[in-house]
Amino acid sequence: MGTKPLTQTTGRRKEAVARVRLRPGTGKVVINGREFEDYFPNALQRAAATEAFRVVEAETTYDVDCDIQGGGIAGQAGALRMAIARSILELDE
Repeated sequence: MGTKPLTQTTGRRKEAVARVRLRPGTGKVVINGREFEDYFPNALQRAAATEAFRVVEAETTYDVDCDIQGGGIAGQAGALRMAIARSILELDE
């Protein structure tokens, strides 16, 4: 992902920390260098992580590059959701 990020935010849930960079794009999500579907194989976790995009109807507007550390898979999905929501809020201000 070569373009400069629009926002860089952090989200936390339980022990998990997600650092997100949001760029204009097509809705591609990369987590720790892996594809979104590979990192979160469960559809419920993918839905929870990208809930903020659905709320503002921007699922295909931005690309997400994320580094997640710590916690379990559910905590990581929640941390990613928080980081994405904060990025969207920053763009709206």
